[in-house]
Amino acid sequence: MGDRKQARDGEFQRFVIGRWPRLMRTAFLLTGEQHAAEDLVQSTLEQVYVAWRRVGSADDPEAYVRRVMINAHARKHRRKLREFLAPKDDSGIVREIADTGDRIAQAEDRNALLKALAQLPARQREAVVLRYWEDLTETQTAEAMGCSVGAVKSNAAKGIAKLRAIPGLAGMATQGGRK
Repeated sequence: MGDRKQARDGEFQRFVIGRWPRLMRTAFLLTGEQHAAEDLVQSTLEQVYVAWRRVGSADDPEAYVRRVMINAHARKHRRKLREFLAPKDDSGIVREIADTGDRIAQAEDRNALLKALAQLPARQREAVVLRYWEDLTETQTAEAMGCSVGAVKSNAAKGIAKLRAIPGLAGMATQGGRK
């Protein structure tokens, strides 16, 4: 019994070490703040650890964890949606630690992009982040968000349209993405 628990703990630890940067990037793009992203990832991993036997044996454990994280983020901000979507001043957004493979890290005006992303409604932000920065398919994004593929298409299109409407972001909104 102890050996199996140690094996599961080791498997969980390897998962966390391997996926931490990507989970942090997704959480940061959802929350817009480094500390909030860290809290979101940590609380998600706490939930996942308790159910790791089931999660670890899933077809795609990373997708399962991403879904838990999106649900946790949505629950936390459902009641405070208006306050959460209010534009933040420069001191409200803490810069993310750059990931060299991250397309956002390569954008010329990253701060402007993060501010614009923070102004999108939560579902549009989720769709844009998952489709364009996590590079998930529409089906994977729909599964992660718990909605239909049509809702993903609609939310992503509306989010990108809002980003394109911001002067200076038109080129960044589609850079490396789909049309």
